[in-house]
Amino acid sequence: MRWAFMIFIGLYALALFLLAVGTFGWFGQEQDPLSGVFLVPLGLPWNWLGDKAGLAGPALAILAPVINAGILYWLWRR
Repeated sequence: MRWAFMIFIGLYALALFLLAVGTFGWFGQEQDPLSGVFLVPLGLPWNWLGDKAGLAGPALAILAPVINAGILYWLWRR
């Protein structure tokens, strides 16, 4: 289960990096409102449940994968 946690953390870090690049226009990249799209599948189902609860926003999209990472960590250490 350690490998699944490490892969998930790597994908999460990559998605956060792509969000920062697209948001701030780093490396000559044009600013893109869809730069955070890679965070959506990593945060499912929590971002969907948060949207239904009325908590939609960028913080939800950025922090929802942390819940899944916590679950994977718990499974790994169990």
